[in-house]
Amino acid sequence: MKYYTLGGLLCLNIIVRAQSVSTIMGARAASMGNASAALNDEAALFNNVGAMAEIRNTSSFFSCEARPALPGANRMAAGIYLPTKFGTGGFGVFRFGDDLYNEQVLSAGFSNKFGIASLGAKVNYIQYHAESFGTKNAVSINFGGLARITPQISIGAYIVNINQSKISEDERLPTKLTAGLGFKPDSHFFIATEVEKDLDYDATWRLGAEYVIHKKVFVRTGFNLNPSVGYAGLGIKNKRLSFDYALSFSHALGLAHQGSAAYRLGRHKNEE
Repeated sequence: MKYYTLGGLLCLNIIVRAQSVSTIMGARAASMGNASAALNDEAALFNNVGAMAEIRNTSSFFSCEARPALPGANRMAAGIYLPTKFGTGGFGVFRFGDDLYNEQVLSAGFSNKFGIASLGAKVNYIQYHAESFGTKNAVSINFGGLARITPQISIGAYIVNINQSKISEDERLPTKLTAGLGFKPDSHFFIATEVEKDLDYDATWRLGAEYVIHKKVFVRTGFNLNPSVGYAGLGIKNKRLSFDYALSFSHALGLAHQGSAAYRLGRHKNEE
């Protein structure tokens, strides 16, 4: 137990200096190295908000990530999506941590489609709490877009904390820029790659792949550089339900497991 506590404190130190844990969620993205900029699934509110316009069903989403070696570093998220004739709105919650240290985020976003592209924005109310240090709050704004250049090629990009919000005079929330490419050479294979740049840190490169092995059964894998992390996962999807599982491993933080589920309530009248 003392090793878990030490590991948790070391992780806490890293998180406090970074001022925010990653809110990229969804086991599909996680199993593809978190290369989420060009994805358009029900995790869009937590990744590229511009892709929400591709969601044409009233939907709900839940995801949870656990790190056995760091019990205080678990993450979870839940969201709902409400398509309208003007675009798609989404509301979500995110939580990281335990009673010692935690981050909680309430998000509201909206995305609309314009020709081959969709654009979206979301507002986040973020709360940081550390035992014996109190609570701090901040409001940030994210902006994103997704464009389908051809049936095979899509381009996505998004900015986290475009307003460069601060939680104190000398503590600024991270501002990140992510740009990615999706390539689908045939109906069974999809490749996603992206680069994320935090204004204060070196860029991270992500690569992921997804393959349909039997109708709606998927296998996935991915890799990151800086830091180096390996990913793999499975998914099952039908018209109403989808379930995804992801496994990742890094030398610094060990294994992580993430599971996600999405439920689509019905077919929207504008769906093709």
